[in-house]
Amino acid sequence: MKDKIALAPCNGMSANGLISRVAVGDCRSEHKNIISICMGSTSADIEGKNDEMLKKYPIVAVNGCPNGCVNIILKNKGIDVSETIAVNEILDEFEVSAKDPFRLDSEAEDCVKIIKEELNKTIRKI
Repeated sequence: MKDKIALAPCNGMSANGLISRVAVGDCRSEHKNIISICMGSTSADIEGKNDEMLKKYPIVAVNGCPNGCVNIILKNKGIDVSETIAVNEILDEFEVSAKDPFRLDSEAEDCVKIIKEELNKTIRKI
């Protein structure tokens, strides 16, 4: 495993965006070598002030919806992504879904656990 791994969660206003952010936050608090990237700051950084930091560690993009905004934003900045997790595709396999983009209910907490496990698998691969 690398010294540090950066997780880039979806910042979208969907239920899966919330799942993405919570799962990334949980992983970050459970692993000393995990950092997270703010996609709002990344996309707003038109001068490229953060580019050096973004190229320093392997990045796992965690997209909430099929649009893949995390990958698109990073690609537009010339930043390579090591791995991509598609929250919507993974949750479809488990036939669970989050409903609220602002609050986690018990089913949404189950979604977070599923995505967190996928993140942990991905982290171990890197």
